[in-house]
Amino acid sequence: MARNEAMKQAGIIGAGNIGCAVAQRLIATGHEVRMANRRGPESLGDQANVLGIVPATLEQAAGARDVVLIAIPEYAVAELPDGLFAHTPADAIILDAGNYYPGVRDGSIAEIDGGMPDSQWVVSRIGRPVIKMFNMIHANRIAESHRPAGAPDRLCLTIAGDDPEDRARAIALADSIGFDGLDAGALTESWRQQPGTPVYCAHLGIDAARAALAAARRDAVTAARQEALDRARSWQANGAQVGLWNAAGRSDRA
Repeated sequence: MARNEAMKQAGIIGAGNIGCAVAQRLIATGHEVRMANRRGPESLGDQANVLGIVPATLEQAAGARDVVLIAIPEYAVAELPDGLFAHTPADAIILDAGNYYPGVRDGSIAEIDGGMPDSQWVVSRIGRPVIKMFNMIHANRIAESHRPAGAPDRLCLTIAGDDPEDRARAIALADSIGFDGLDAGALTESWRQQPGTPVYCAHLGIDAARAALAAARRDAVTAARQEALDRARSWQANGAQVGLWNAAGRSDRA
């Protein structure tokens, strides 16, 4: 069977809400999905039974033929095995759905604190180009808000990356799972879809998303990070546990 006639293959690193929501849509549109987490394939029985994913090792997920999604917190990216993506097919696109939340969840990452966009830092860690995608939408919207092309209430996914061809492929992927994809330019501009910006988790149509990207301000990203740090310090001072991060409204993101 020719490659373009074969079932498309995706790998997802991360079995949280975003990873599972994307898996659901990919499987519904004809992908074989290998899912991995740090606990190993034996921990993914529920996802296999409910979603139909194939439990996999990190290496198997990273080796998926067509697309690999990284859907884990930033601190966990730093803990991925060295060379994990060395054998990812050269023409597979790697998607990064992560967001940096300093403090309780992600600690402190000096490069990002210094102004590096989140996904550029991910590139520096894994040694492969990435497309920033799925970071600016709630998981339940991925699972429930897909619409056919041309629908007036179709939502937009903003897509940033350094290779125009990879961005075009990611836009086509967005369309195939029921969303409009918007070319958001290179990774140097990907801060425009990070937490604190107008497009982040606003669930907009493509025209409104384009305007929101244009209206983004870097100081708003800095302010959002400072708010996260202040909240983390408050929790720590009150003896709060790390798990309370999700109680602050992040439960459907990672």
